[in-house]
Amino acid sequence: MASRRSPNPPIRLFQSKSLEKLTVFPVSAFVAVWAVILSMIFWAGWGTASPVRALILALAGWGIWFLIEYAMHRFLFHMAPNTEAGRKFVFVMHGNHHADPQDPMRNLMPPIVSLPIAALLWAASLAALGSQGTWLFGGIMVGYVVYDLIHYGCHQWKPRGRLGRVLLRHHMRHHHAHEDGNFAITGIFLDSWLGTTIKDIRPGRKNREPA
Repeated sequence: MASRRSPNPPIRLFQSKSLEKLTVFPVSAFVAVWAVILSMIFWAGWGTASPVRALILALAGWGIWFLIEYAMHRFLFHMAPNTEAGRKFVFVMHGNHHADPQDPMRNLMPPIVSLPIAALLWAASLAALGSQGTWLFGGIMVGYVVYDLIHYGCHQWKPRGRLGRVLLRHHMRHHHAHEDGNFAITGIFLDSWLGTTIKDIRPGRKNREPA
């Protein structure tokens, strides 16, 4: 698959070299880290539920991920704070990606962000369902890993096939038409249901359907 690396020098987010290193994550490390983590999650859940119930919980978790993905992108990553500190937070979290969307080292969420969020989701799943909640959590995290790899692929590869082209077009409109729509990466049906699908692709055109 063709690579579309950024022609720009990397954006620096922190003066500290140690902090800066925590904000980048190559795709090879992402695959290795999450292959281990997902294996550990499902190993931890083994024997806590029947195969059918485990599958149902995992699929439900994936469905929950669609909602998390949409909500985080729309309401957290694209919030508009009134303070300078808030604006800096949004830029560090997501704005830098819009400033240089082709930076391959920042197309994936780094562990310093993803792992604390994952821990909270695991705790919530266990609190709701007991030990069987591990299967729900596993489904959420599979959804996350698929989401982040598809997001990386939209920016760094040339997706093939009808589905790949649909996902690529949907996300590129978010970047290159305007940012006020097409918030979903994998669960793109949510943009349609919630009235945030971009219809007019002219840059800057505020043309999404009212939510």
